[in-house]
Amino acid sequence: MSILTHHFNTKYNTAPFSKIKNEDFLPAFQKGIELAKAEIDAIVRNPIQPTFENTIEALAFSGDVLDRISSIFFNLNSAETNDEIQKIAQEVSPLLSEFGNDVRLNPDLFARVKTVYEQREKLNLNPEQTTLLDKKYKSFSRNGANLPEDKKNQLREIDKELSKLSLQFGENVLAETQGYQLHITNKEDLAGLPEGTIEASHSLAKSQEKEGWIFTLDYPSYVPFVTYADNRELRKKMAIAFGAKGFQNNEFDNQEIVLKIAKLRFERAQVLGYATHAHFVLEERMAESPEKVKTFSNDLLEKAKPAALKEFAQLTAFATALHGIDQLEKWDGAYYSEKLKQQLFNLDDEILKPYFQLEKVLDGAFAVAQKLYGITFEEIFEVDKYHEEVKTYAVKDEDDQLVAVFYADFFPRKGKRNGAWMTSFKSQYIKKEINERPHISIVCNFTKPTETKPSLLTFNEVTTLFHEFGHALHGMLANTTYPSLSGTSVYWDFVELPSQILENWCYEPEALALFAYHYQTGEMIPMELVHKIKESANFQEGMATMRQLSFGLLDMGWHAQDPSNIKDIKAFETEQFAATQLYPDVKENVMSTSFSHIFQGGYSSGYYSYKWAEVLDADAFEYFQEKGIFNKEVATKFKENVLSKGGTEHPMILYKRFRGQEPKPEALLRRAGLV
Repeated sequence: MSILTHHFNTKYNTAPFSKIKNEDFLPAFQKGIELAKAEIDAIVRNPIQPTFENTIEALAFSGDVLDRISSIFFNLNSAETNDEIQKIAQEVSPLLSEFGNDVRLNPDLFARVKTVYEQREKLNLNPEQTTLLDKKYKSFSRNGANLPEDKKNQLREIDKELSKLSLQFGENVLAETQGYQLHITNKEDLAGLPEGTIEASHSLAKSQEKEGWIFTLDYPSYVPFVTYADNRELRKKMAIAFGAKGFQNNEFDNQEIVLKIAKLRFERAQVLGYATHAHFVLEERMAESPEKVKTFSNDLLEKAKPAALKEFAQLTAFATALHGIDQLEKWDGAYYSEKLKQQLFNLDDEILKPYFQLEKVLDGAFAVAQKLYGITFEEIFEVDKYHEEVKTYAVKDEDDQLVAVFYADFFPRKGKRNGAWMTSFKSQYIKKEINERPHISIVCNFTKPTETKPSLLTFNEVTTLFHEFGHALHGMLANTTYPSLSGTSVYWDFVELPSQILENWCYEPEALALFAYHYQTGEMIPMELVHKIKESANFQEGMATMRQLSFGLLDMGWHAQDPSNIKDIKAFETEQFAATQLYPDVKENVMSTSFSHIFQGGYSSGYYSYKWAEVLDADAFEYFQEKGIFNKEVATKFKENVLSKGGTEHPMILYKRFRGQEPKPEALLRRAGLV
């Protein structure tokens, strides 16, 4: 018996990482699938007439061992991978995809589900049960249960292929990210770079037994380099390398993979009777259809574009006056924006960083959560971790009851993908009157402490931490019966509301007073800096909005039409970006071949949801501002109607219950200074 397939005899039933070996995973997956199949067979063979309890509820609680193994394994594949884990992922992904299809395409199981679904009016179900029934029925009908056998087989083949391709896509991006280094030996080439960045790059060179300084495509290295390095040629080199990931006609090239994924998704949608992949996906979103997404995006674009063009002209004029540069290139954007921001607001990330020591910012996020939701975080040391850098916390409520176990993993390392995300090792649910509490994790890539400095965050990293922590609160405060409706298991264009709303506290003096203290002197961040942070919040908001919309429109380009005529990714992207382009094109670069959100993560046909959720979060935060940002009554309403409810009801119903009305887009335009 694998350690992974039975109850973990650990504190809070947490994953025993140190006891799990890579070779445990494959047999554990095989056993987990076997157990889940047995549970499905028991439901199908039940001689009693199908009821909500013996069919829908039984199905909702089936496969829990397999779910647990999957969450542990795939989280490690993102945060602590190696060749062996990647090889196992390639083996188990098709098995899981096949098992998923065995369930969804099982005619006898579907017959039972359908019987219950057809009696739904008479069953007297509560809202959560109604949602579960609706989702279970749709998980069959939307995935081919009503199709003839040959079409079902076609679907199986497509799904197997897709699961392999998206894994391969991610592995290639990781290999390209880790395969590039800019090795500098001439000290003059470091001009403009912050001291902390120089120190970190020197440590990296030292760890590789090299002279000088090494810069990589990991965010904490790449972003400061293109933002501060005075050497334009080197910025260009870095920016081109960053934008060429998966587009270099080498063994890690993703062009064919992208074309195949897009075509297979389209083919899959057609088999299921949908016009395109986007039509299939959006049927289960607040936005409902590709047409609505495009209208929403183009409306925002129309409002943001004049501001973006004005900002771009201002930036160009500034670069011309400063350095005689008459044509801004992509590798100039962050550099001159930072200089212009310093001139306009006298605000430089380097002035701010000493006030944002990582540990203090994390404590600040904890303090905000305590003031709003009455929960406390206590670091614990008796819980196993998958890497020594991970910190673990017991989250308790006001009655000292366990709310969640929280893992925080903050620094880049080999085997960890770029970016920041929230995930879970165990869902919350209620079974046999026991409220199983969740194990939630956030993973980021912040600057590591050096020999002389703690980890100091840029303001952008502060908002990133709060963003992921907002997702974490959604997971930690979950209080639903069924695991599949718990925490962040909500409509994709609603999932960013809890994360994005929390970013607002980073701009509020009352919240900053909880954590923004100078790491050496202990003095609180000066109010004039706080005002500048607030003032500069809308700096280049038009350009930022346009950039975000361009990604969403590219996503729609791939997924809201038949992609079979796309032969050349570069030409296709150029066409997609025509309405949003500000900088000249860089011929060596495309975005799609490393656009992990849509080709590896779950954002295909969903990238627009960041902007969609911004409308919700701006509107929701105005409510907090009206009553006070730590107002208990508003916080309780948000906790009870949004954070704890997961996906138990339609998000608009939940939102209106919290807010008393539908969200108004004007709140976002006001906050962005676009009206």
